[in-house]
Amino acid sequence: MTDIAKRYKHNPLLSPKDLKPSNKHMIIECLLNPGVFEFNGKTGLLVRVAERTVQKEGIVSVPIYNNLGKVEILNFNLNDPKLDTSDARIINYDGMDYLTTISHLRLLFSDDGITFKESEAYPSIFGEGEYESFGIEDCRVAKIEDTYYLTYTMVSTNGVGVGLRTTKDWKNFEKKGMILSPHNKDCAIFEEKINGLFYAFHRPSSPELGGNYIWLAESPDAVHWGNHKCIAKTREGKFDSNRLGAGAAPIKTEKGWLEIYHGATAGNRYCLGAILLDLKDPSKVIARSEEPIMEPKATYELTGFFGEVIFTNGHQLIGDKINMYYGAADEFVGLATFSIKEILKTLEQS
Repeated sequence: MTDIAKRYKHNPLLSPKDLKPSNKHMIIECLLNPGVFEFNGKTGLLVRVAERTVQKEGIVSVPIYNNLGKVEILNFNLNDPKLDTSDARIINYDGMDYLTTISHLRLLFSDDGITFKESEAYPSIFGEGEYESFGIEDCRVAKIEDTYYLTYTMVSTNGVGVGLRTTKDWKNFEKKGMILSPHNKDCAIFEEKINGLFYAFHRPSSPELGGNYIWLAESPDAVHWGNHKCIAKTREGKFDSNRLGAGAAPIKTEKGWLEIYHGATAGNRYCLGAILLDLKDPSKVIARSEEPIMEPKATYELTGFFGEVIFTNGHQLIGDKINMYYGAADEFVGLATFSIKEILKTLEQS
């Protein structure tokens, strides 16, 4: 394996104990991979916060979001024969599935890229309505001109799709609804138009025929997407043998569009790889990692809510340096740095 990431020596940057629950009825279970952006001279993180309800004896409680983005708690009697609690992540009641945790997005800011704090001036973002009743997850942030585009996973009993909200000030948001229907996730919009069109990666799932692959789409307005093309598939025997998906918006280099992506094995071990695409036609793949550029090896990456996981959907660019903020073991947020030139060198070798 070729791990070229330089981890921050005081990782993890954030743990569940560092934030307060959204209300008194909830407990923070884990923090997950944040979206990253720059705003008013500060580094911003849009951290996915997964919470569960405080449990009472003899009852199983699960949370959902209502149409106003407020938590409602459903209670089920443990002795009810219609209740199935065999899966710690999902309970089933009378044929209906409910998640044991739901996620929202929490805004944090930093002056130095290391110490992040919340501000009452910038509210958290919660799921709202029928298609976000089980929460919103894994937000990517792309800035084009003066607008931030937030693509995220919408979760509900209807399935898992891609939602879009836009903002210019991180206080007021315009909801665009579901832009890619279930089952779809891992959507990252390019931060530059190509021939007047928006481009984005996404990952539809097709377990019966096909698989969990990275696709490319184009759009005139970032809402209506078409001309979908599959650009990267799973590879037997490699770190991305079972599924793969895009990370943050790709980085424009002289060699091509550089995308850092996650790949997982059937054993759910998540690593990061890189793929290089043609600048004028990003559906053309120039090179792809044969080995991961980052793999779980630190204690906080190996052990947590779900161990052996490294997952990113956000970074900050400073010249040749990538400050990558990532989720570790589905519980912590860490920081690692990469050299763009070094990543490109590994692609040349592969």
